[in-house]
Amino acid sequence: MTVMDDGTADTLAAMGPRLRTAREQRGATLTGVSRATGISLSTLSRIETGRRKPTLEVLLRLAKAYDVSLDELAGTAPTGSAGRRTPVPRRSGNGNGIGNDKAVLPLTRYVGGLHVHKHVLPAIDAPPARPRQVSHDGYEWLCVLYGRLWLALGEQDLVLSAGDVAEFDTRTAHGVANAGPGGPVEYLVMFGPQGERLRSRTPAPDRRAR
Repeated sequence: MTVMDDGTADTLAAMGPRLRTAREQRGATLTGVSRATGISLSTLSRIETGRRKPTLEVLLRLAKAYDVSLDELAGTAPTGSAGRRTPVPRRSGNGNGIGNDKAVLPLTRYVGGLHVHKHVLPAIDAPPARPRQVSHDGYEWLCVLYGRLWLALGEQDLVLSAGDVAEFDTRTAHGVANAGPGGPVEYLVMFGPQGERLRSRTPAPDRRAR
């Protein structure tokens, strides 16, 4: 039996959220990554949700597919003066479904529970096609900070503006896109890989006449 020290175990456990972030930065689906790397869909899903620790062989394949270093996946890569590594937008077109102009900035670094990211979709010059939809385990809450976001949720098509919030079970097919010309879109995503949901602790306001 292999015995790990706490630091090694924590590093491996933290790779799940980092691998998910690296995949989302490139606009890739689990299915696309599975086809590109030969790693089974169930293995990728279990690693991202923390239910399985990745092997070195798996990490090497994913690091190559996502064009990141093992140091970045382990959280030991040098950072800038702000202490965070700024994700670099990447363009699609490499033929394996990995790559996108969307930038994703992780805002949480702890292991397990809810993960929070800021997403930025670039400005576009023409009306977009309906967003490509994906589905997976979990629950998601998003809030638009700037611009207009097209959320394709199952059969519904919603256009969200700054201040609008949406929440949904990610087992429902979903996808997002910039809703149209006029500038970039910035929004926050809070994702619970095990289906965690937000719980309001604020009592409802008293609307009785004063």
